[in-house]
Amino acid sequence: MTVYVETFAEALPTAERMAEVRKELEDAGVKYVLSCWIDLHGIPKTKPVPMSDFEQLCMGKGPQFAVHSVSFVPELSPADSDQVMVPDLDAVYVCPWDTSMAIIFADLFWEDAPYNVCPRQALKRAIRDGAEAGYIGYCGIEPEFIAMRYDDNGQPVKAIDDEPLEGLRVRRQAFGYDAEFSIDSMPFFKDMIDILEDMGWNVHDVVAEGGYSQFELDFHYTDLLEMADRLVFLRLLLKEVAKEHGMFITFMPKPTVGDWRSGAHINLSLQRTDNPGENIFGSNDAGWSDESRFAVGGLMKHADGLTAITCPIVNSYNGLVPRVGGFEGGTVTWAPTNITYGYNNRSAQFRLPQSRYCVENRAADMTMNVYLALSMSLGAAIEGIENKIEPGPPTDRDLYSMTEEEYKEAGIRRLPRNLMIATEALRVDELAEKVMGPVMKKSYIAYKVDEWERYHQAVTDWEVQEYLRLY
Repeated sequence: MTVYVETFAEALPTAERMAEVRKELEDAGVKYVLSCWIDLHGIPKTKPVPMSDFEQLCMGKGPQFAVHSVSFVPELSPADSDQVMVPDLDAVYVCPWDTSMAIIFADLFWEDAPYNVCPRQALKRAIRDGAEAGYIGYCGIEPEFIAMRYDDNGQPVKAIDDEPLEGLRVRRQAFGYDAEFSIDSMPFFKDMIDILEDMGWNVHDVVAEGGYSQFELDFHYTDLLEMADRLVFLRLLLKEVAKEHGMFITFMPKPTVGDWRSGAHINLSLQRTDNPGENIFGSNDAGWSDESRFAVGGLMKHADGLTAITCPIVNSYNGLVPRVGGFEGGTVTWAPTNITYGYNNRSAQFRLPQSRYCVENRAADMTMNVYLALSMSLGAAIEGIENKIEPGPPTDRDLYSMTEEEYKEAGIRRLPRNLMIATEALRVDELAEKVMGPVMKKSYIAYKVDEWERYHQAVTDWEVQEYLRLY
């Protein structure tokens, strides 16, 4: 069931719907079902069951989970009830790498109500609230990642890189768009493109990005819940297909100093419930609308806290800088650095692209919990429209070359420089309290504070090189 419901009983599918989906799965050769709920990190969790238990699974009588035993959820204890999983039969994916298996995304319930630490339920609730306000959200996401493999010594190296691992490595121009490397990557991407086309995702292109062995895979936009499910499934799919080619995929935003940051830009647009099919952000005839400007205002208002969700790990912030001296193929990062917007300005957090009418948030990466990211984005955009929040004038200049005085004069603030700054902004963001609920928000912040504290207990190679003999 794709809509948010208040009780466990309302979430259960009809006998007709169960029979219909069961037949589809059996016709596809499926023998095992992995019904997946989503944890606070955006990672799917499951217990595989045979098809003989399909009806039991659908009725919430399949595997139960002590979610609080594997998650940082301090309000529940070993004495509390387990969570019950209800599969969403509108979110069924036969696994292309092994068609005897299917993944069905699920929602968690606890004591007859939606579980308050279920990110997928949070997105469904945000979609319901948006619809009640008169809006439907759509989204496209641009996933970037690095393909790697292990060398003969068991060390991770770039999978698509013909430079010698030892000795002289020639400093070359960026890997981006290169035809030779695109051809070299096609054994892997032919499989990916064929799979996604068969699934009806409408793949647009594969891009050799700026870093060696870094790629972007673009497919068509869809509604928010389906896009969130697709992104989680895509992460699994990329990893499984890569294994068949002797590679592995990392979504870590910045594995080394020389790597370009891997992002996952969120392209958001809205339609009205009473006029579906018409993008309210603009059209080729009318150009950009007032609603698009107000939506940007809402997103900018909540940008600091939102970034704690869209850029959720310590490493995310290593990429949100203007220049890096050790880059392969230049020094300018093309990453967002400041909370502002511009028309096609890739140095700003929010871009109004020249090729489509959506608001692109460039401060996002593949480690995000996409359900929470889209929940917050939808809520912020609608708040901006409803309250006519003005974002100020666009910044249509290179933010990397501006001085601090120029930022101040233009009223432009910096993106959070690290995870802790972003997390503290999330702590005081009232929209986050509404979208996530107090328990989920408290748990998420506890995770991030713990991550930050553990990071600062580590001594890095940089610190040793910088300080050991200096002081």
